[in-house]
Amino acid sequence: MAINKNVEKILNEQINAEFWSAYFYLSMSNYFNANGMPGFANWMKVQFEEETFHAMKMMDFVNERGGRVILQPIAEVPAEWDGVLNIYEETLAHEEKVTSLINECVNVAIEEKDHATVNFLKWFVDEQVEEEATVGEIIDQLKMFNCQGQGLYMLDKEFKARTFVTPAE
Repeated sequence: MAINKNVEKILNEQINAEFWSAYFYLSMSNYFNANGMPGFANWMKVQFEEETFHAMKMMDFVNERGGRVILQPIAEVPAEWDGVLNIYEETLAHEEKVTSLINECVNVAIEEKDHATVNFLKWFVDEQVEEEATVGEIIDQLKMFNCQGQGLYMLDKEFKARTFVTPAE
């Protein structure tokens, strides 16, 4: 059964949002690189890779269902922030927005009685819970040591070791 046109439309919008997210995190990565924080830059680069993976996963799904992926231009992303805490606060706000977008995709799939898409989107719903929790923990850590000194150094060092691992299906 071919994908419902309303579901196809909202998934195309979400694909664009995932690619925008990837650019957003890549911009943050470059900000951190320019400010001598290679570990934080790496953390954001891994986020870029995750968001690209999400977009590709959605593209594959739409194609498998006989739909058509229509790529749209990516809107401009920010390039400047007021430091580490500001970046992670914006990251959390962004992830909360992505959660609402994913939830709307689920709502449309439910309205259209598209059970295959509802099932497919469950992975993204679960992923968003994890994303928000992870960023929330980082914000708590940053506040714990006031974004300064050894704490900041240790987080930067820890984040340098982060790698992208393709999630299990």
